[in-house]
Amino acid sequence: MTFAPDTVVALGSVVDLLNTTAGETDSLLTLADLDQFISEQRFSGSRTHSDAELRSVRQLRAQLRDIWVASEDEAVEQVNFILRNARALPQLVKHDGFDYHIHATTQQAPLSERMAVEAAMALVDVLRSGERERLRSCAASDCTAVLLDLSKNRSKRYCDTGNCANREHVRAYRQRQSAQKQ
Repeated sequence: MTFAPDTVVALGSVVDLLNTTAGETDSLLTLADLDQFISEQRFSGSRTHSDAELRSVRQLRAQLRDIWVASEDEAVEQVNFILRNARALPQLVKHDGFDYHIHATTQQAPLSERMAVEAAMALVDVLRSGERERLRSCAASDCTAVLLDLSKNRSKRYCDTGNCANREHVRAYRQRQSAQKQ
């Protein structure tokens, strides 16, 4: 595996957060949407369950999308900004059935700050290992989702939000068939 297990989990959460806007509708519009997302991602720690918390997570989503598509130098600058603002202090912790992993904020820190720091710490691993090419946008022409390519040969091109790979393969097949008939 390219990254530590907690890094893979954190990067998966970033992908899932970014892809809440990849479909036809935003799937992070209400507090109930946020509650479901947090539950599915198994984020621990304090919550305010407020509109301000929802707004801050939505703002984080935009910030992380900018990092996802930024140049390496811009990504480093933005990741360092997140870590500085949170006064991140990495520590090993074990909880909720997870073995030792890194937390860099307290469980009492605001949800969006905990999410931001977890994402930033995972992105630190990506950046320092020279693996930015594993952070991609879906290759389907009609999709805006992002993906994390953890394949050995770095060949993943399509997201997991729908059936983009199948649609693109069918489209290519039909184009080949049409060209052969002419």
